[in-house]
Amino acid sequence: MSESLVILGSQWGDEGKGKIVDLLAPDYDYVVRYQGGSNAGHTVIVNNKKYTLHLIPSGILHKGVKNIITNGVVVDLEELLKEMESVKEVAQDFEGKLYISDRSHIVFPYHKLLDSLSEKAKGKDKVGTTLKGIGPTYMAKYARNGIRMVDLFDAKYFRVVLEKAMNEAKEITEKIYNEKFNLDINQVYEKTLQMFEKIKNLITDTSLLLHNELLKGKKVLFEGAQGTMLDVDMGTYPYVTSSNASALGICNGTGVSPKLIGKAKVYGVSKAYVTRVGEGPFPTELSDDIGNRLREEGHEYGSTTGRPRRCGWLDLVALKFACRINGLDGIIITKLDVLDKFSEIKVCVAYEYEGAIITEFPASLKILEKCKPIYKTLKGWNTTTKGLKDKSKLPKEAEEFIRTIEEETGVKVVMLSTGPERSEYTWL
Repeated sequence: MSESLVILGSQWGDEGKGKIVDLLAPDYDYVVRYQGGSNAGHTVIVNNKKYTLHLIPSGILHKGVKNIITNGVVVDLEELLKEMESVKEVAQDFEGKLYISDRSHIVFPYHKLLDSLSEKAKGKDKVGTTLKGIGPTYMAKYARNGIRMVDLFDAKYFRVVLEKAMNEAKEITEKIYNEKFNLDINQVYEKTLQMFEKIKNLITDTSLLLHNELLKGKKVLFEGAQGTMLDVDMGTYPYVTSSNASALGICNGTGVSPKLIGKAKVYGVSKAYVTRVGEGPFPTELSDDIGNRLREEGHEYGSTTGRPRRCGWLDLVALKFACRINGLDGIIITKLDVLDKFSEIKVCVAYEYEGAIITEFPASLKILEKCKPIYKTLKGWNTTTKGLKDKSKLPKEAEEFIRTIEEETGVKVVMLSTGPERSEYTWL
């Protein structure tokens, strides 16, 4: 059995998974993206050069590492080609290095249109999506009206299914949202086939490929996108993404049996505080000077949208929930250095709801919205941990911070990231 690893987000996304995957990728034969779409962004800094990856796994930045976009991912061809262009100096030849599932569903312009119209119609109750068309693409998939990569190999068949899908999108646009549908089927059809020509040699049965490689004992790193609290089943529904962002999505997202993945270790990535983009309840959110300070110190602006992220103290109730859902073997703490200048640091260890103490994360948003965080206050270390690579030099106050996380979650912290560069980390 191969020694595989899962790296996923244990908060509301943006935890710094891209750097961790980039750091660990050279030790693996394959890096696999198993869900989501171009609504996710992994920012990796290599030799002072920034690479922002939305669809391609972070292993693309390493020679000899193969990368797979599986059936669980919805693919925007235009975004994919832009991304390939941005990393071509490093990747060089994509053939034999990047594989795309023939079962992946495709994001079309009408999906983006429906995404924006849906958000507009919700008004103050909007979800806060990235407007990348991800939700409508998954909706089409489950309504059995989606279009997959494999469909594009037959141009005549693609024309038929595209007409059906676009006619339905036109009906929704004009009859439900009372907006004009300006997309031209001929343009969408021709442009899609032109883009497809550039990547069709990368398309294969990735379920079979992964199955065979895992049987051979190849080491696979599964790369999650977004975070556990955005999982469509287990997250803060309906303020979630449209796929399973937790470890629960790996088997259906890759088409690989749980028997082959079962021995993999699972590491959850968590910031030393919490951020969230978009709408939805956020118990430890700080709408004050401390929240603003966390945002500025941590450069908390979305890599996909540029939106300022909502910031708050570390929520250990939510993190404990993520540990259980994913079966975490270890926690990786990122952006520890952002807390360097805080004389006092708080962590949420429970919620207070209508006079009762809650220690488990509730399913009901009505309850969560009224939950008040119960904090444990820790002394700050007031010294720099930026770029720290030697755990023996960790301030004792930072050690206490880590110990508190471990005691509350029951899971060991295995690594600290102390800056955006590859080299800025330490194993514990």
